[in-house]
Amino acid sequence: MERTFSKSMAWLHTWAGVSIGSLLFAIFWMGTLSVFDLEIDRWMMPQTRLAPAAQPLSLDRIAKAVAPQVPAGAAQWRVDLPTAREPVLTFSHRDSKGQATTGLLDPASLAFIPEQGTEAGSGFIFPFHYSLHLKWMDLGKWLVGVAGMAMLVLLVSGVVIHKKIVAQFFTFRPRKRLQRSALDLHNLSGVLALPFHFMITLSGLIIFITIYFPAAQQALYGSGEKAKAAFTADAYGRFKRARANAPGTLGSVDGMLARAEAEWKGGHPYFVRVFHPGDANSYVELRRSYAGDITMNLDQIYFDAASGAVLHRFEAGPVMTVQRFMSGIHFIRFDHWTLRWLYFAAGLSGCVLIATGFLFWIEGRRASHAKKGLAGVRVVEGLAIGSVSGIMLATLAFLLANRVLPLDAAWAGVARAQLEMGAFYLAWVAAFAHAWLRAGKAWSEQAWAIAALALLAVLSNWIGTGDHPLRTVGTGLYAVAGMDAALLAAACVAVLAARRSAGRSDG
Repeated sequence: MERTFSKSMAWLHTWAGVSIGSLLFAIFWMGTLSVFDLEIDRWMMPQTRLAPAAQPLSLDRIAKAVAPQVPAGAAQWRVDLPTAREPVLTFSHRDSKGQATTGLLDPASLAFIPEQGTEAGSGFIFPFHYSLHLKWMDLGKWLVGVAGMAMLVLLVSGVVIHKKIVAQFFTFRPRKRLQRSALDLHNLSGVLALPFHFMITLSGLIIFITIYFPAAQQALYGSGEKAKAAFTADAYGRFKRARANAPGTLGSVDGMLARAEAEWKGGHPYFVRVFHPGDANSYVELRRSYAGDITMNLDQIYFDAASGAVLHRFEAGPVMTVQRFMSGIHFIRFDHWTLRWLYFAAGLSGCVLIATGFLFWIEGRRASHAKKGLAGVRVVEGLAIGSVSGIMLATLAFLLANRVLPLDAAWAGVARAQLEMGAFYLAWVAAFAHAWLRAGKAWSEQAWAIAALALLAVLSNWIGTGDHPLRTVGTGLYAVAGMDAALLAAACVAVLAARRSAGRSDG
């Protein structure tokens, strides 16, 4: 009975990994990069490489600076305040039809920064991680949810089938044949970061519980738009009041800030939002920052825009506090650099875990499939190469396009940001095609391409901005220096992988 159970778990582990591994790798890869999404933004948006604000900012001055950009009849405008990781003011407004417009400001001069023409890390890489940029009926989020459930199955079944899990933790034989060394590295990366992999997967599922399990909220609130709005108000604290359709003024937002900080016992806001600007029923929202907390709190205070009187204060209830705590654990939006680097390393270990699982399966069946004339290994190898080295190449193509294309670049009516994303998807499709066309050599050739593109990205940043690694370290632009260092490290690892892979294919 025990042997049958172990065989069943081994079969489940193998085929769950092979069938969903490509999707899992993309999610883990983009999630790992998202740990430093704001640092990627600094690298991809050179004019946002600013020193942190030297003094507390006046919200009244900010409101005055952005007022000319707010169109008449706008539904709202919002300014996200600068942080150590994001040293710019982010301004956005929505018109009466809900269309959003965004811009960036220098917090020192309050001058608008020219449009950077990119979605960068926070606009492309981070949403890719949880939505795959498939918005129709939340298809991307559902696919990510399926992958998350599969990952939990893989983790549990992996623990069951590896009975000597402690011994395997201390076993790594890199000089053995590829199948053996791949299995050793698979076991090592899996055991080393097992708690992280389980936590990050489970928390990701909990974050989107209202999408994956809507019956819970529907049981209390019912279905339909009104029910959804009622749930949102109770869970997330949305406050609304209608326009008066009469002119109004905006009072001292700094006064509202002082009141909010007193209520929060020293807490600071991370954004200010004004609803119905210019209307007599205009009101102001301040949301408390969670830079110093794990929990992504929902603490918010709404003020009457003219008088500054408190209209509504909200703090999440126990259930939502747990959900926001899990969100904080997953998204790591709090300031803790040591933990951020540990998340990054653990995320990379997840990528290694998935990639080596593919390698072990491929190498274990290559000879037998060749004798039987089966195409399974070729199909899975093409998927593995395209989803592992292929998405790395696509990411580097995205970064390189950002550094090569001029700010006003456009082609056939396609804006620069879309051209960058187009470079990503074209490179990814090309990597899959190359993987199936160049049997036995694709791993090595794509590794060499990764090394070349990574070096080109560093060089193009140097040529285009003058910010070479030594200069960025000397001037305190650590986000840019870190990006260049990561790219150079990736090039070195890719060269080693290319040499190892070439040696195997030649042998």
